[in-house]
Amino acid sequence: MGFDFDNDRPIYLQIIEYIKKMIVCGYYLPNQKLQSIREFAEELGVNPNTVQKALFELETMGLVFTERTNGKYVTADVKVIENVKNNLLKDRAKKFFYEMKEIGLNEKEAIEYLLKNGGKE
Repeated sequence: MGFDFDNDRPIYLQIIEYIKKMIVCGYYLPNQKLQSIREFAEELGVNPNTVQKALFELETMGLVFTERTNGKYVTADVKVIENVKNNLLKDRAKKFFYEMKEIGLNEKEAIEYLLKNGGKE
């Protein structure tokens, strides 16, 4: 399958973001076993060491845990997942308002635009 990576950012960071999104959107559920490193690497078209690095960082964040000899799992702590989701939302909102400011809209105008046009094709 492969994955369309941004060449301007380290791949392992993009994998972290991808897995975070999959967890917060409910694709991966609390306590669900994740694919093996080899399966992730094959699916994403990257070196297994890159996936290992990303999963290690996710484990450091508390979003993933390892069950010895049984693989990696999504945390059961829904508060951790909710915090990650809120941080992703905050980052996206900051980026949106920054980009709107770059094209000449203030915060109020950007919100009005969203209310009028947000979510429409």
